Amino acid sequence: MEYQVSARKYRPSSFSSVVGQEALTTTLRNAVKSGKLAHAFLFCGPRGVGKTTCARIFAKTINCENPTAESEACGQCESCKAFAEQRSYNIFELDAASNNSVENIKQLMEQTRIPPQVGRYKVFIIDEVHMLSTQAFNAFLKTLEEPPSYVIFILATTEKNKLLPTILSRCQIYDFERMSVADTVAHLKMVAEREGYTYEDAALEVIAEKADGGMRDALSIFDQVASFCQGDITLEKVIKDLNLMDIEHYFQLTDLSLQNKCADVMLLLNSMLEQGMDAGHVVTGFAEHIRNVMMAKDQQTIPLLETSAKYAQRYAQQAQACPPAFLYKALQILTRCDLNYRQSSNKRLLVEITLIEVAQITQPADADGVPRKGRMLKNLFEKLAPLKPKTAEQAAVAYNKPTVANEPQPSVVASGSTVASVVSSATASAEGAKPSVSKPVLNMGSGMSSLFGSTFKSLGKTEDQTAQIDEVVDEGNKEASRFTTEELNHEWLAMCIRMGRNQTMRGLASSLRNCPLEMKEYPNVEIIVTNNILLDQIKAIQGRIKATLSQSLHNSEITIAVRLAENHEVKKVLTKFELYEKLYNELPSLQHLVRSLGLELVSD
Repeated sequence: MEYQVSARKYRPSSFSSVVGQEALTTTLRNAVKSGKLAHAFLFCGPRGVGKTTCARIFAKTINCENPTAESEACGQCESCKAFAEQRSYNIFELDAASNNSVENIKQLMEQTRIPPQVGRYKVFIIDEVHMLSTQAFNAFLKTLEEPPSYVIFILATTEKNKLLPTILSRCQIYDFERMSVADTVAHLKMVAEREGYTYEDAALEVIAEKADGGMRDALSIFDQVASFCQGDITLEKVIKDLNLMDIEHYFQLTDLSLQNKCADVMLLLNSMLEQGMDAGHVVTGFAEHIRNVMMAKDQQTIPLLETSAKYAQRYAQQAQACPPAFLYKALQILTRCDLNYRQSSNKRLLVEITLIEVAQITQPADADGVPRKGRMLKNLFEKLAPLKPKTAEQAAVAYNKPTVANEPQPSVVASGSTVASVVSSATASAEGAKPSVSKPVLNMGSGMSSLFGSTFKSLGKTEDQTAQIDEVVDEGNKEASRFTTEELNHEWLAMCIRMGRNQTMRGLASSLRNCPLEMKEYPNVEIIVTNNILLDQIKAIQGRIKATLSQSLHNSEITIAVRLAENHEVKKVLTKFELYEKLYNELPSLQHLVRSLGLELVSD
C-alpha cells in the first residue's frame, strides 16, 4: 500500500472525530437532525482547522439514507459508499483559486439545474471562495440567493474580509477556531500510538506550538520529525530538526537581563547564532517569552499560556522576579526591533543593541551619577568610564599648560572645566576661600557642535543636562565670538543637513541649501529667497534659525532677516549645454582638452 501523509490518512470522516470544533459540529448535527438546512453556508477560519473536512462530512451526512441517532453518516448506504470511493454525483468541489472566472461559475450554475439521482441534495463546495473575480461573484449572486430546493452551497475561505457584503448576507456564517495546544497534542498522541512511535510529551508540545493552531500544519511537522527521529520523537531531536530555539535560552536571557549582565547576554546570543538560530527568530521568540512571563504574573491569566503545566510553573516562578516595568519596557523594545528588523542592513547589530537595551532596563545610574533616559545606553563597562580629576591642581597638571594672559584658552579639560576656571579655583583655595564650582563645558568646535548639537537631545538628554548646556552656551554667546563668512556658510549647511534628516522638513531643507546668505554689516545676516512661498516658510521658523546659528556660532548678537531676491540677484538655471558653453569659455584647459581629443558635444 502506498504511503499517505498523516494529514490525509487521519483526516476525520465523522463529526465526532473532528478536533477542536465542538460547538460548530454540534450546531451542524442539530441542523441535520431537525432537517432545517440553510441553502448556503460559509465556513471561515485559519488554515488547517477543518473547514473543507467539515464541509465534506456535512455533505455526506445530509445525503445519508440511514443516519445514526447522533446525526452521523452510517457509512453503509449507497450514498456513503459512493462518497468514500469518490464517485458521488451529488457532491461537487470547486477550487476557486484556479477556477475563478465567470465561465467556471456559469458551468457550475448549469449543474444546479439537474436534480440528484441518488440522495436528496446536490452539495457544491467552493474552496477559497475569496479568490473569485468580481464578475464571477456577480454571476453567482442570483443563484446563491434563490437556488433550487435540492441545492446547498458550502463556501470555505481563510479571508472573510475579502468577500462582498452581498455574499455574506446570503450565507449562514460559521467561524472555525484555531486549535489549542492541548487539543493538538492529544491528536498527535493518538497518531503516534497508531503508528507505533515513541514520544516525549514536551516534544509534541513543541510541535503543537510550532503549528500555531493549524492541525494540518501540526501533522505535516509531525511527519517530518518522525522521519528525522526514526520513530523515537524526543525534545532534543525535535529542536534540532526544526532548528528551533530551546525555551531554556529565553529563561537564561531573562535572568541575565534582570542582573544587567550585558556581556553574558552577548555571549549567549552568539552561542545561539552559532547553533544556526536566526537573529529575527531570537527577537520574536524572546518577545513571546516576555509576554508569557507577563501573563504568569496573575493567576487569572495563567490559562492564557499555551504551554505545558511544567513550563507554566516555570513562567510563574520567573514572573515573581520580574518587575512589571521591566516586562512592559522589554516588550516595547523587542517589538520596535521586530518592526525594524527587515529594513536593517546590519541585522545582528540591531539585535545586539536591542538586547543591551533590555539588559539595562533595571540598571541603576552609572558611576558618574548621570541618569540615562529615553534610548540612551548606559555605560557597559564602568572601569572605562571617564575619570574626573579630584582637585583643580590635578586638572591643570593633566594638561601641563600654564595659563597666560591674552592667550586663547583650550576648550576642553579632563573634567570638562576650562583652564581659566581651574586656575581661579586654585587661587581661591590658596587664599582659603571656598573654590567656585564651574559647570562642565563640552566644546567640540563650531562645526562639530552644529552637526551633533541636536543629536544629544534626541538621544535622551535629561532636562537638567539640557538646561546646563544652554546656560553654558549663553555664557559663551555673551562674549559675542566673532565669526567669518566661511564659518557662517558652514554652520548654515550643517543646519540644513540636520533638517533634511526629518522627513517632514526635507523639502524645506533642500530649498534652504540653495538660498544665498549675505552679511553686509556684521553680524546682520540676510537670507535671500526667490519666491513668496519660501519666504513665508522661512519666516515661520525664523526664530529657530536665529537660535540655532547663535548657538553654533557662539554669538547672541546675530540677527536674521529674510527678503525676496531682486531681478539681478536671481541666478538663471543653466541647461547642460549652457553650462558646457560657460565652462568652455572660462577654462582654457577645457578648450585644450576638447581640441586635443577632437571631442564633440551631442544631445541626449
